[in-house]
Amino acid sequence: MKKTKIPQITRRDFLNGCAISVVAGSGLSPLQLMAQDQSGAPVLPPDYYPPTRQGLRGSHEGSFEFGHAMRDGQTWRSVEAGDGHYDLVVVGGGISGLAAAYFYRKQHGQRSRILILDNHDDFGGHAKRNEFWYEGRMFLVNGGTLNVEAPSQYSTIAAGLLWELGIDRGRYFEKNRDMFSFYRDMGLKDGRFFDRESFGQDKLVVGYSNMPIAEAIAQSPLNDQAQQDVIRLYESKENYFPGLGADETRQRLMQMSYKDYLLNVVKVHADVVKLFHSSYYGSFVVSPDAIPAIYYRDEGFPGFAGLNLEDLAPEVLVNEPGGVHGRENLERASSGDPDMYFPDGNATITRLLVRSLIAGAVTGIDMEDIVTAAVDYSQLDRSDRNCRIRLNSTVANVQHQGDDQVLTQYINNGQAYTVTSDAVVMACWNTVIPYICPELPATQKEALSYGIKSPLVYGGALLRNWQAFVDTGISRVSAPTSFYSSLGLQASVTMGDYQAPRNPEEPIVMRFSAYFDAPGQNLSRRDQHLLGRNMMLNTSFDSFEEKLRDQMMRVLGPAGFDDERDIVGLTVNRWPHGYSYSYNPLHDPDEWAYTATDERPCVVGRQRHGRIAIANADAAASPHTDASINEAYRAVNELLSNR
Repeated sequence: MKKTKIPQITRRDFLNGCAISVVAGSGLSPLQLMAQDQSGAPVLPPDYYPPTRQGLRGSHEGSFEFGHAMRDGQTWRSVEAGDGHYDLVVVGGGISGLAAAYFYRKQHGQRSRILILDNHDDFGGHAKRNEFWYEGRMFLVNGGTLNVEAPSQYSTIAAGLLWELGIDRGRYFEKNRDMFSFYRDMGLKDGRFFDRESFGQDKLVVGYSNMPIAEAIAQSPLNDQAQQDVIRLYESKENYFPGLGADETRQRLMQMSYKDYLLNVVKVHADVVKLFHSSYYGSFVVSPDAIPAIYYRDEGFPGFAGLNLEDLAPEVLVNEPGGVHGRENLERASSGDPDMYFPDGNATITRLLVRSLIAGAVTGIDMEDIVTAAVDYSQLDRSDRNCRIRLNSTVANVQHQGDDQVLTQYINNGQAYTVTSDAVVMACWNTVIPYICPELPATQKEALSYGIKSPLVYGGALLRNWQAFVDTGISRVSAPTSFYSSLGLQASVTMGDYQAPRNPEEPIVMRFSAYFDAPGQNLSRRDQHLLGRNMMLNTSFDSFEEKLRDQMMRVLGPAGFDDERDIVGLTVNRWPHGYSYSYNPLHDPDEWAYTATDERPCVVGRQRHGRIAIANADAAASPHTDASINEAYRAVNELLSNR
């Protein structure tokens, strides 16, 4: 196990969202510590190790400023990086970018010269990890992408990549049979927290989702009328669209939000809608006023039992990478193996990819040891490696030079550099590509700009122990109208030498999530994402921290939890450009949501342009890991056709 240890962090140690002691023994920032060699490659300090940095992470300071300047029209005078010519340059070091490098090298040979450029201080894109050290022990949590969803439904390409990297699903589930039942076997349940700002008083209902709805809602602070309407919503068999056939009913539900359906068709009390406020945050990052009612019906939400409505046949639904939120076939998605969770989320996959691409960068040999493997960041960008990853490098321009090569300009440590390559894979997010590739056709730029990525926060708080959860009787709590809609103990996963804490007296990481939308203004999902992004970026780390402490005290304080004593580490990962945009019939054409038509912006936008191909989850309009992998494979094969 890696023995790196960070200083103990207290509330007073946080400054502007960054732990003061980021690099031991130095008052300089990581960027200031990096020297620049004559080839344009950064020389990282020996103790450079981003996963242990606490405070405000995700889209951290230093990762977006040059991108915003580029967006606003700034240009830079460049010098040649001195690297020589590459076979492939990849823009973006997330799952799709790393997978593209993997597929390219697999097809072209180990000697292929590949440079991966990423604007963050760590590789992985959204699939990063947060690593806490406390009393000599490592504690992990995902910093972004959480899980391998519906792995049995992965394509041959995506499943094959995981297998080649050493991820054996059979061995994984053999070791983690009780991953989902461990807390339940302890007697812990899910809780539902009603906050006083929205419901008049703070109230935690333990086991809310495990009880009959009448029993659960009776313990809530909802008034009598709202409680009666909740029970009616769940139990009614009334046909609210009498006289309409199944097709007409489905069409009606496609064109109205769930909020409108509840208020204007079922006619429930307004407080009832609040119960579902965060129900789709984990998929769409908006509340029921921007999601079509049909999605709620097809996902099994209440209020539709009496309607004249039939399920769509599986062959009618789009069958694309990972399924597409709101339109995947539930029976298909839930068949086979359950979701796979690694202690650091899908950072496990990115670490395996880096191990495969760059010899000596990551220790170990298989899936079992990758979680605790040491990563030597000084190995990522060495001139004697055929594959290199250059961090803290924001790409500002990609353009063809004649018919036989592409020039890529990037900014690292304030200096602009250029490299040339036979081809480029754009594995960043779609809406930045038109700024980086000005030579793209106008119709393609418009398509790339259509999907607005959703703003969200994943965080981890290292707790001194989790006895307060046990005494409260919960392992996680949902809070539909609170700032953090979900708080919960890290999944009890075993991987190699890593064992999630199983004794309440041990420290543990608590996961929490927040989503930023703008409900109540009759705005589309895309417009809400734009407003939500601004709200997120204007929220300081101090505010994130204060809101978390307040919410935890309100939920767990009665059981003796003390935030000043019991929170010993805190990381907030903000992702202003988070989940890929997926289409829905409330604000997008029906055929985009339910068919694989080539008219969809994701298809128009992902077309190869000369020696430049596009690979990312946006290209599939699907925020899933297998989408990123499949699109990487497609992009690399498109480049093959151009040789």
